[in-house]
Amino acid sequence: MSEERKRRSDTRMVPYPSQAIVPERDVGKQPVLETRHLGIEFGGLKAVEDFNMIIGRTEIAGLIGPNGAGKTTVFNLLTKVYEPTTGTVLINGRDTKGLSIVQTAHLGVARTFQNIRLFSQMTVEENVRIGLHNQIRYDMFTGILRLPRYWQQERRQHEETLELLSIFGMQDLADVRAGSLPYGAQRRLEIVRALATNPSLLLLDEPAAGMNPHETEELMENIARIRDQFQIAILLIEHDMSLVMGVCEGICVLNFGRIIAKGTADEIQNNPVVIEAYLGRRKEG
Repeated sequence: MSEERKRRSDTRMVPYPSQAIVPERDVGKQPVLETRHLGIEFGGLKAVEDFNMIIGRTEIAGLIGPNGAGKTTVFNLLTKVYEPTTGTVLINGRDTKGLSIVQTAHLGVARTFQNIRLFSQMTVEENVRIGLHNQIRYDMFTGILRLPRYWQQERRQHEETLELLSIFGMQDLADVRAGSLPYGAQRRLEIVRALATNPSLLLLDEPAAGMNPHETEELMENIARIRDQFQIAILLIEHDMSLVMGVCEGICVLNFGRIIAKGTADEIQNNPVVIEAYLGRRKEG
């Protein structure tokens, strides 16, 4: 059993108000995310309905379900790509109603995408530094004239970028064009860029897509290391059940836009409703 799987199995999930469970270590702390009766309609079709979820401040949580269940739509609601038709999203206790994508990101939400969205013609370092843009501490005048403060900030950001890239052992690729990286490395770079924004909640949309079993195992370990190092919460959408069951503490199952089950990995694996949603009802005969 890997170190993270052992740690996850040792994690005690305890009841929390609103019929949720969070890791015991997060009890008494404000949840990083709370959704209340969240929903959205498209032309009368309810894509997500009555979605209620709480994520503890350092929890690794999973959102799973069959294709078309509404998982990415939930991510779009959390990041304000879509404005909810009903319900509330609280990030670190603040209602995001009326906020823009940028304002929501400033509250501490960062995400990766199902389809990689890197600046392929830019270098690896330049992609990460885009995530560091909100940490620039000099004005336009200083930048234009290249005053000493500009160079100090440039050195600091370079060092921070290399430190972030070292999470995945990518610091030696800083000068490589992002679009020339192998698929798995591009996935990892997107995670690093998201971390550069200094989030309190990191949303990963199918981070293991296209990865081989060895890369997936490494990703599982790195997700746990990111949580421990940065003390943040992580919510991931993933179809690779070995990753979900190996790293997630609380899991929420979505089907046809509605939650059909919540619980720990062991509870979800043995839930007949979840099994039916994935495999279909068995024929009696």
